[in-house]
Amino acid sequence: MSYLHLISAADCPAHENLILLARRSEYELLSAALTASERLFLQKAVEKGVYTCCFPQAERLVFVCLLEEAADEAIHLEKTRQAASQLLRDIRHYKAESVAVVSYCPHPTTLAFLEGLLLSTYQFTRHYSSPEKKAAAALRVQWACDAAPASAVEELNALVEAVFLTRDLVNEPHSHLDTLRLVEATRLAAERYGFSAQALEADEIRAMSMGGLLAVSQASETPPQFCILEWKPDAPRNERPVVLVGKGVVYDTGGLSLKTPESMESMKCDMAGAAAVVGAFCVAAQTRLPVHIIGLLPITDNKVGSRSLMPGDVIRMYSGTTVEVTNTDAEGRLILADALHYAKRYQPELTLDIATLTGAAVRALGSHAICYMGTADANTKRAIEASGMRTYERLVELPLWEEYAEDLKSSVADLKNMGHGPAGMISAGKFLEHFTDYPWLHLDIAGPAYLRAPSGYRPKDGTGVGVRLLFDFLKHYRR
Repeated sequence: MSYLHLISAADCPAHENLILLARRSEYELLSAALTASERLFLQKAVEKGVYTCCFPQAERLVFVCLLEEAADEAIHLEKTRQAASQLLRDIRHYKAESVAVVSYCPHPTTLAFLEGLLLSTYQFTRHYSSPEKKAAAALRVQWACDAAPASAVEELNALVEAVFLTRDLVNEPHSHLDTLRLVEATRLAAERYGFSAQALEADEIRAMSMGGLLAVSQASETPPQFCILEWKPDAPRNERPVVLVGKGVVYDTGGLSLKTPESMESMKCDMAGAAAVVGAFCVAAQTRLPVHIIGLLPITDNKVGSRSLMPGDVIRMYSGTTVEVTNTDAEGRLILADALHYAKRYQPELTLDIATLTGAAVRALGSHAICYMGTADANTKRAIEASGMRTYERLVELPLWEEYAEDLKSSVADLKNMGHGPAGMISAGKFLEHFTDYPWLHLDIAGPAYLRAPSGYRPKDGTGVGVRLLFDFLKHYRR
């Protein structure tokens, strides 16, 4: 789907609504597109520190957006995305249904503005009885430029589409997206975008003795699934695949270690890691990314019932490791551990898991950053941090010191699935590390994956975090 359309400056209709984009210090560049009175008004507005305005003309609206400059490129681009999101409110206020962007900024700045604008148009209205009454009119966005990089526009369209798909998956309630429906949605995405997807069903999972996934799912009437995705281009840059593992708990009650009603309200989002992996595959395939990637999605719900996993139970994982389950609400690490062990068969150059894993990550960093840790080398860590800054899905590294393993010692099994409370996001990572023998990174997205209130171009509820980060990292991936 094309969210952004390229047109030449000469083809921009005289009646089309315009967005004029420039740096604040270069607002005079807009003079040719404005009348004398509009130029005077803009000059006075800038003197008063007002950098956005709208000029209603006879046949169109002209929106002016003057961008703040910053020495740090990543901060400048993020402020540009945020400025676009704010401008969308004015566009909606005037009920404009199409705009053409005329930019006097460098292409990277313009693309960041377009990205922020397009991502801000997302709406999830399908469950209203009258969706058309709740939804704002679709906005047609054009970039009027004679030298625009067509490949960058195609990539942006693919990225926005993948983020929207991911948000849709996260926002679907469990009544409409259970384990089997998530698998079906993944298969449909694979068919549409051109990557492969297969699902191992309960009998196969049982035959492989994936004890973590089986234990978490045992109270559910819906059988667990284990999805395997693959995108393999003709001439990949990497000799061995990069594996992406996504937590796919479609609803998490906490099991017998029951969550509070307030916490449980948003637990349809506990598959945001799996959704981000699906989104990353969609954009990778659509843009023909020259990197071989494998996706592993352990999918289940975590319910309460007569067959529930009980605190104190001991289970045997797919790897053979025995685990004392001291808290059934620490279920994500159990299903991820089986997937991480499964990843060994690919001898991956790198494995990244992404999961809404711990409340401790939220308490540590709020919704503004992703907790991450792992055993990958320093260059890989700096590379994913750079991607985090470029996409502003920022990461903060936490240590995996051996002292944190002490909290996971059990008196009855090889490991416990939970530590003693403080630094819970690290003890969760330390637990996962046990099941890896390859370069590995763990991304805990519990904070930014689901928001209680909108934040710029990130909407309330599912944000689609991880898609832009993973794609940017893979796009720059080198070994």
